[in-house]
Amino acid sequence: MEQKSELPVIPVRDVRIGGPVQHAVEARVQARALRDDCLSFFHPAARHLIPALDGLTRRWLRRANTPYLADIETIAATLGFPGVWFLNGSYEWGCTTHARDLDAPWLLRTLDWPFPGLGRHLEIARMRGPAGEFYSATWPGFVGVLTAMAPGRFSVAINQAPLMRRTRHRYFRLVDVAANAVATWSVRHVPPDQLLRQVLETCATYEEAKARLEATPVARPVIFTLAGCKLGERCVIERTETGFATRTENTGAANDWIDPVEPWEARVANELLFTCDYLGARANSRTRREALAAWDGAPGDSFAWVVPPVLNACTRIAAEMCAARGIMRIVGYELVDSMTVPQPVTQICEVVTPPAESRAVA
Repeated sequence: MEQKSELPVIPVRDVRIGGPVQHAVEARVQARALRDDCLSFFHPAARHLIPALDGLTRRWLRRANTPYLADIETIAATLGFPGVWFLNGSYEWGCTTHARDLDAPWLLRTLDWPFPGLGRHLEIARMRGPAGEFYSATWPGFVGVLTAMAPGRFSVAINQAPLMRRTRHRYFRLVDVAANAVATWSVRHVPPDQLLRQVLETCATYEEAKARLEATPVARPVIFTLAGCKLGERCVIERTETGFATRTENTGAANDWIDPVEPWEARVANELLFTCDYLGARANSRTRREALAAWDGAPGDSFAWVVPPVLNACTRIAAEMCAARGIMRIVGYELVDSMTVPQPVTQICEVVTPPAESRAVA
């Protein structure tokens, strides 16, 4: 990837005191711009639905086992515009990850979401909890964690799990998305992104994080990819709401179970929503996962691994993380002009924090 100096720099915000609430206060202008860019994905009339969607999400999060409810309430009140609750109840569409052993375990990851602005408004939040510090690739107003590196402890990322299908035809895919959302309404478990933040705040080791991510009931199926500091400390944890399957070999993931199970269907990028059939969705996820696993380069080579099929129309973030060395590199992507695949819209941001400087504080 050619580094263009005229591209904007990704902000690194030190919110070790105040966390996501302080992040929203410091970046309220950016939070508003992010909300407006994301809404441009929808028909203009959809903007009028945001307060209603906020209300539904707020009621669901209050019913669920949400540990950061007070954070969301404070952020929504502080920013003073609709969309904060909806942001914290939404879920990324698709991703591709791979954990591999080199000089130490490394985690490579793209985050794919159809909404514009997520790459352009990307930030890094430097946070901490009782177990130590961590860096989260995130946005102002979002309280959970999707992609993070905790120096000296572990790196971790979330992929969306496959979709439970009640129908078969691709044109009824959105019907199943809605049906699953309704089914989630009765679930009282913690949202996966908020569980991940808890784990980063409180788990001191890879093994402790692995056990928590395996055993804690979650509100929605999810795939976690975890990489520690010692060679061999890497795994993929495939989660249903109360069950799990963990593998320590073939540690890559996209948006399907490694062993496909009926009636689950792999997630597809937005441009494939009505064109990709059941088997095509499975093949798309497998192709992305295998392509990243087959890349034989080394991190730090200007994100040379971010090419199709890993790179797709919904790619918004690429990240390279090594907790053993305290390194996190990220870059934001967006669709630009008439290009068919996203292009970098930020400079590569590299954070290096020696693990000894990020230990737990009293």
